[in-house]
Amino acid sequence: MAESGKYLYCIIRSPENRTFGASQVGNGNGDVHTVSHDGLAVVVSGSPVKQFENTRTNMMAHQKVQETVMREFTLLPVRFGTVANSESPMEDIRKLLSLRSVEFCHLLEDMEGKVELGIKAFWRDEKAIFSEIVEKNPEIRKLRNSLAGKPPAATHFERAHLGEMVKDALGRNRAKEAAGIIQPLSRIACDVRENEVLADRVITNTSFLVDKEREPEFDRTVKELDDRFGDRIALKYVGTIPPYNFVNIVINWDEIR
Repeated sequence: MAESGKYLYCIIRSPENRTFGASQVGNGNGDVHTVSHDGLAVVVSGSPVKQFENTRTNMMAHQKVQETVMREFTLLPVRFGTVANSESPMEDIRKLLSLRSVEFCHLLEDMEGKVELGIKAFWRDEKAIFSEIVEKNPEIRKLRNSLAGKPPAATHFERAHLGEMVKDALGRNRAKEAAGIIQPLSRIACDVRENEVLADRVITNTSFLVDKEREPEFDRTVKELDDRFGDRIALKYVGTIPPYNFVNIVINWDEIR
């Protein structure tokens, strides 16, 4: 498919035209460059007009360009797969910058000198956590023992109730453990986003917006937490990345044309 659109990566302040190497999104090989208007610029590359698959390869290529740009500029990340696909994509991009210049300038000011850092915490031994819940909750332990040896079909509702009790207790444990992680880190951060937890063993998946000057302090606090938790909790520390969880640029081309 011939290149006839422009794939968007991010928005920056740059009155000058810039290039950032080659694009690999969708196996493309076009140069990554800026389209500028009145001091603002969108970082783009030539692109076929299509819906890009949300594959790891494409996502990593998208993020790699953003991280390259981030070495020099404060940026506003644009959602993966955004393509200007009209007969005049350059004109549409300049209209976008003109129509939303105030919004973009305010966001860039808010993000100036800041980075996103992420913490994902999980229990190392999930079975041990469930055993701990049973041992520390007499009602759960009593109901579990009463169901031992009884046929599942005859105790369906009791077992469902037991499952709900364990789930509630796990949620309380998670909230307590998560607070012990998030609170000391949030004192260093400018903003915090708690993301959805999708597995029982995950305690928290939280993003922090941090001033670059305070990143070493954040690093030290993560290390202190990791040392304190020992074999009970593992921390996965992700950074430094663009502010994906603090900026959400959605573009509706129909509103621009």
